[in-house]
Formats: sequence, structure tokens, C-alpha cells
Amino acid sequence: MTISDPLDRLREELRELERVVVAFSGGVDSALLAFVAKETLGTENAVAVTAVSPSLAGAEHHECSQLADTWGLEWREVITDEMANAAYRRNDGDRCFHCKDAIMDAVQPLADEVGATVVLGVNLDDLGDHRPGQTAAAQRGARFPMVDAGLDKDMVRNISKQLGLSTWDKPAAACLASRIPYGTTVTLERLTSVEGAEFALKQMGFPEIRVRHYEEMARIEVPIDSLNRVVQQREAIVAALKSSGYRYVTLDLEGLRSGNLNDALDQKGV
Repeated sequence: MTISDPLDRLREELRELERVVVAFSGGVDSALLAFVAKETLGTENAVAVTAVSPSLAGAEHHECSQLADTWGLEWREVITDEMANAAYRRNDGDRCFHCKDAIMDAVQPLADEVGATVVLGVNLDDLGDHRPGQTAAAQRGARFPMVDAGLDKDMVRNISKQLGLSTWDKPAAACLASRIPYGTTVTLERLTSVEGAEFALKQMGFPEIRVRHYEEMARIEVPIDSLNRVVQQREAIVAALKSSGYRYVTLDLEGLRSGNLNDALDQKGV
């Protein structure tokens, strides 16, 4: 597949908006959106903004900075305070709504200053899952140019690769709070444990990883083809996760399933 048609559609969507503020997490979607917005509209009309909070892994924050520097993005950071919101900490099925609402609280004033529209790196495949954060953003006037341009995840990765972006094959990296089962309070201590555990495993050569937090127990998810390597490195992995505060370390034999904690919501009819 050539990139011309879907890329041209994305550029046209951005031109219609004229001036944008991109919510920039450094993932494959927001990275492509920030890069194309800058190339299409110019740095004066495309600002990339990263929301910094305890739910953003330090390594992801650092990568946002590096990408912005490499690509010449107009990049800013804003501090969000979703942890101050009891509804967010409660961690029910609407946690992402409160998180995105806090991000919009921080980003929207920047957009208002320059008469810009807040845009998010949402693609067509994201529309099929439980994503209350998208609802929160849309209610606040944010736009999803990649959805409007008809881009799905495969298209996003293909365009990114052909543009030479280093993020084209980056594994999905949802916020740290997504590792905590619904109904378990989000706390700084729990987020720190997850971040430390996942960072250690990535350093051991597992770039696609989830460490699900169940108090003293950690449930490791990796792609099916990496299960054997986890077992082979069992001793080092157990030591690393115990250093992150876990007493028990388990391996999910079903493998990595992004967003699988939403299954609990389906069972409750949410």
C-alpha cells in the first residue's frame, strides 16, 4: 500500500483545522499526528503538548522530549492533577474519562491562546473498545483527524514506517493506571511499583510487556512467542519484581492482551 491517499487525507483534515494542539504521548498514533501536523501546518501552527503526571512512565516522558527535539516539534509540557480527583482514584469503568478531562483542562487553555483545536491520535481501531477518555475529549471539542481521514492502526504504522519515523513499530503503551484492575484505588505507590517492574523487564529485552497489579501479586503479560524466554529468565525476573514491591510473580499463559481488564466491565454489563 502506498501512503499517498491516506496521508493526503490526513493532511487535508489538518489543513481544514488550520491550527492545532496535538496531545502528544509519544506513542505511534500521537507521534504520527504530531509529525504530520508540523510538516503540514508548520511549527507555528502545530504545537505538541505532553501531559505529565504519575501515570506517565518516566521513560515515555523522556522519549517525548527526544522525539520533539529530533523532529523539530514545537513541544510543551503541562502538569495534570487527575490524582487529586477522587472519581479518578476510585478507578471504576470511567477512570479514563476523568483522566482525559484533566488533560483537556490543562491543554485547552494553550489551544485557546492561539485559536487552535486540540487533536488526539485516535484511529478507527480505537473506536471499538471501551474508551471513555475519547468521549471526554470529544465533549470538550477535541477532534480526531486520523478517524476523520479513515486511518486504522495498520495504516498508521505503514505511513509512519514509510515516512521513516522511529515510532512506526513501537509497542502500544497505555498509561500506568491501566495496569490496576478496576475497583482498586489508584495510588502513587501502586503506579510506582508498576513502572519499576515494567522498566526492569524492558531492560531485560521484553519491549512488549504489561505488569498487572494485584496488590502483592504481579501478573506478567508478554506476547505468546516470548513466554518461553520469561521462563528461561525466571530467577532474574522474580528478583526484579520483588525489588519493585511484589511478593508473588505470575505469568499469564494467554499472553499480552491490550485492554484486557475491560473484560471485567463486560461481565458487569458496563
